[in-house]
Amino acid sequence: MKLKIVFVWVCVNLLLPHNADSQSLYFPPLSSSQPWDTLSASSLGWCVNYVDSLYDFLDQNNTKGFVLLNDGKIVLEKYFGNFTVDSLWYWASAGKTITAFLVGKAQEENFLSITDTTSDYLGTGWTSCSSTQEEKITIRNQLTMTSGLDDGVSDPYCTLSSCLTCLADAGTRWAYHNAPYTLLDGVLSNATGFTLNNFTSTRLKIKTGMTGLWLQLGYNNVYFSNVRSMARFGLLAQNNFIWQNDTLLIDSAFKNQMVNSSQSLNPSYGYLWWLNGKSSYMVPGLQWIFPGWLAPDAPADMIAALGKDGQVLSISKSKGLVYARMGDSPTGPVPYTICNDIWKYLNLIICSPSSSSFNNSPEVFSISPNPAGEFIQIYCNATEDFETVIYDISGRLLQTDFNSYKVNVSRLQQGVYFLKFSSGQLTSTIRLLINR
Repeated sequence: MKLKIVFVWVCVNLLLPHNADSQSLYFPPLSSSQPWDTLSASSLGWCVNYVDSLYDFLDQNNTKGFVLLNDGKIVLEKYFGNFTVDSLWYWASAGKTITAFLVGKAQEENFLSITDTTSDYLGTGWTSCSSTQEEKITIRNQLTMTSGLDDGVSDPYCTLSSCLTCLADAGTRWAYHNAPYTLLDGVLSNATGFTLNNFTSTRLKIKTGMTGLWLQLGYNNVYFSNVRSMARFGLLAQNNFIWQNDTLLIDSAFKNQMVNSSQSLNPSYGYLWWLNGKSSYMVPGLQWIFPGWLAPDAPADMIAALGKDGQVLSISKSKGLVYARMGDSPTGPVPYTICNDIWKYLNLIICSPSSSSFNNSPEVFSISPNPAGEFIQIYCNATEDFETVIYDISGRLLQTDFNSYKVNVSRLQQGVYFLKFSSGQLTSTIRLLINR
């Protein structure tokens, strides 16, 4: 009987998804001079023969540093060129997630409410909109990229009132617009009385051992740190913003809203966090809605901080994994797709089934990247010969390829197309975006 009970317990626990709580998570010492505990990939039963393939991919795509945590312990860590564990690099827009945390903390401490109009903290006339339109813009609109301000201006980073014109009422249009986000820094400073660096240090850095600071580059405030500090922030997010027994952000409603769909226009966006596993997603610079998951090869519960040139912080609670990637722009046409590309390699390393185990989509094939530049990769489970055909939006046939897993689309102009996949009785069509 005891053997049966033990056997059932083992089977059930192996089949259940990973979901470590704070009691089983490891948190590194606050001092960076003390060692960070590690785990070997082999001790986890992973397929270590794929690790070098990941490192080769990272190296070929201009990565400077990469760290992978499993339940808080370092499993993989690699630096390239002259970059080291202590080297500093910019988070770019991945740092928006720090700002989201700080806004939640300011609300928790009653410095502000995210339903407040932005003008309460920046003064009237911070935009070129009418007073009625400006009054509708709230802190929450800044957090969700729904300010209604025109992101198509000549400089979308410009925070001067002359650069901020209304295109739609707040809350009615999603657009990835950097300027309204950047002005959250002014909101925080004016609301709390602290500088951005001081508020970050007292509420986040000294609590987690993170290093780094905000530097003003042009109109932007950009966070710089080493890769391990980015991973520390990911571990904090993995544990619901609790560091060991220290709850850094208590406001459960804000935390829940931050990492879930914040509006219906782009369900793959929370409060400055990108979300996986949703029905559709939008991307920076475009107003098109793409069906499916943001990262089809990542777990459905993945949340991510994504920044220019492929700065990535990716977290999956169900897998107990956090990874941070810093570097120059990847060789692909759209840097944010590297988040999904890294998960493809991680699936091999952790001996996980392919993306079909995560994605409930009935599609028999997928492509990557999309948007694309020079080439697209075809992923399919076809057992027969297959054909891919590309049409323009008017239905005109432009290109046909047979049994080609790598399709050259370099002759196509920037725009929207349709790619039809056929294999035996199986057919499926996906919208293809060319963006260079």
